[in-house]
Amino acid sequence: MATIPDAVVLDALKAVTDPDLSRDIVSLGFVKNLTIVDGQVSFAIELTTPACPVKDQMRDQAQSVVLALEGVTTVNVEMTASVRSAVSDAEKAPIPGIKNIIAVGAGKGGVGKTTVAVNLAVALARYGGRVGIIDGDVYGPNVPIMLGIESQLESDGKKIVPAEKYGIRVVSMGFLTDGDAPIIWRGPMLHGIVRQFFQDVVWGELDYLVVDMPPGTGDVALSLSQTVPVSGAVVVTTPQTVSLSDSRRAVAMYRKLNVPTLGLIENMSYYVCPGCERESDLFGKGGGERMAEELGVPFLGQIPLYTPIRIGGDTGAPIVNAEPDSPVTQGFLNVAERVAAQISIASYRQPVSAPSTGS
Repeated sequence: MATIPDAVVLDALKAVTDPDLSRDIVSLGFVKNLTIVDGQVSFAIELTTPACPVKDQMRDQAQSVVLALEGVTTVNVEMTASVRSAVSDAEKAPIPGIKNIIAVGAGKGGVGKTTVAVNLAVALARYGGRVGIIDGDVYGPNVPIMLGIESQLESDGKKIVPAEKYGIRVVSMGFLTDGDAPIIWRGPMLHGIVRQFFQDVVWGELDYLVVDMPPGTGDVALSLSQTVPVSGAVVVTTPQTVSLSDSRRAVAMYRKLNVPTLGLIENMSYYVCPGCERESDLFGKGGGERMAEELGVPFLGQIPLYTPIRIGGDTGAPIVNAEPDSPVTQGFLNVAERVAAQISIASYRQPVSAPSTGS
């Protein structure tokens, strides 16, 4: 049997494109470990995120185009992922092992920002990402409640060891204070705790570190932007006019701090009556999507008002884990896919490696 050159297989694979990056998988450097033995072709496609919604279609298309080549008898495609960092900022020291820091913020309180941050983190972990979350809302540290964690943080003798639940690593002021004790801090103290949460914690290797920000445009956002390179911000809003107005200010703040806006999530978009199943637009309709278009930022999706989301937050059972097959969970998974896609797109401002073969 005639030997099939690697170049022929790679040329065929140029027909397969990544829909987010709008380039073929060969020029992107996704094709790894290509081997050809007696008509049997094997290779891996290494995506930029495990949260890729079209990875099965890409695998099937790659298998099909290679199998159509003369002399090919079988094709084995392995789908893998290696998350890239979306930032390269020499002025801020990166946190060893952490590829991407995602700020989840809101222009005002009461829009479900922490609920979104927690379920986004759980969704990214469900896809296979290595995920952590910092409860940066130091005045209202509710992440431990929403994740059902009651233990105190431990130390390895030098650094803080994060708690872990649902596959994500967690650090919060809620672990360091009595539950009813008020936190009354000025700016320098806030800056110190933000720095400590990043630099004095044994995070290990993480693809995504989600930071639940305080609502509004205050000191913590400034400290975050000055302390670490942030891949981008996700802004949470509701459809109502007051929330949208505050969300505009949040987007403007992140722009002023040179933090890219990964997109906008419209929470509490509508309510489905459990009795009649009729949708009610309690806070208006479509405002988040319209604002995202006006501001030129991606719209990441809608999350409805749904009683089990609230129950899960109160009992430490995030909806993504408690109802893994529900439509609402699918909504959070779709948001996670789009956030990961925006980070992947940003990461390709940096050079990529050439495809590798097994030789």
